[in-house]
Amino acid sequence: MSDILVIGGGVIGLLSARELALAGAKTTLIEMGRTGQQASWAGGGIISPLYPWRLPDAITALASWSQQLYPELAAELFDLSGIDPEYDTNGLLVLDSEEQASALTWGERHGWRIELIDAVALHQLEHELGVRPRQALHLPEIAQIRNPRFTKAIRRTLESRVELREQEEVIELLVEDGRAIGVRTPKGAICAERVLICAGAWTAKLLEQLGRAPEIEPVRGQMLLFHGQPGRIRHITLYREHYVIPRRDGRVLVGSTLEHAGFTRATTAEAKEALYRFAIELYPPLKRTPIEDHWSGLRPGSPSGVPYIGAYPGIEGLYFNAGHFRNGLVTGPASARLAADLLLERTPILDPAPYALDAPRPGLELLPSAP
Repeated sequence: MSDILVIGGGVIGLLSARELALAGAKTTLIEMGRTGQQASWAGGGIISPLYPWRLPDAITALASWSQQLYPELAAELFDLSGIDPEYDTNGLLVLDSEEQASALTWGERHGWRIELIDAVALHQLEHELGVRPRQALHLPEIAQIRNPRFTKAIRRTLESRVELREQEEVIELLVEDGRAIGVRTPKGAICAERVLICAGAWTAKLLEQLGRAPEIEPVRGQMLLFHGQPGRIRHITLYREHYVIPRRDGRVLVGSTLEHAGFTRATTAEAKEALYRFAIELYPPLKRTPIEDHWSGLRPGSPSGVPYIGAYPGIEGLYFNAGHFRNGLVTGPASARLAADLLLERTPILDPAPYALDAPRPGLELLPSAP
């Protein structure tokens, strides 16, 4: 029997299992498909919330802690796995003029370097921009990571530390006398002393059987990938809720949609066309760049964007770490450490109160943005 059973093999589950294993806990991770193949694979890999000044402080706290750790974490995973997660600090440009005042105020408050640059400086940073505002925001310390490689690297390092059970879906949580004792899958019961649910968009479905579930729902996001040349686009660029991300090898990601389509992952021609129009407006040379791929993923949306991290009320030994919406990657290391602190009864790195199931979550709502 394992000490701890982690349900879900996305970036949150993988990082949580890593934290628990590093602490010496006998850990089993179970994933209904292959690890790292849902939202963790589909996202863009920006190590920052898109518009961090819009978000509750509870998200900023997780993101800031994680951002400080990422350079060391990426280097360690590369050393241990031989897989380069491609952590790159190439900075973020924000072209939305209406964001400037709130962004600068937020940056001063939280100690983030945010520069207000003019059109000349913007042109020097990105020669091929098709959108030329009089001023823009430059966040030079924002980094990215190649998320599919990142999750593969974590998995590789866990192979000798954690029991990995893939292609095995949890169909029932096992609770006896007010205590979680494991789960049931088509292969039978798996017993554990404690259960940590990191099932992303599927978390609420698992917890519904207990009568109370977190407000987590799938929010589909579609992405477009161009096969470009290295160095043509150098900065992550954010404009009108969408973004362009240049990879080290020249590929360019363009995203993303926000769609309430249930658990349907199918891509649509309308979204592809809208993302393409945005891409060539922002960087006209992409019009002469071949499209390599178009895909979608299901984010674990929550009403405020603040994840649920903590103990399930009324059931001993049951915990959750889910509902990160668009910020699973940037908040993942801190979320995993906080969840491990709570499970192992250590002093937590952050106040856990804002992430509890019954904590108020005002402010941010799921945006029904198109296409």
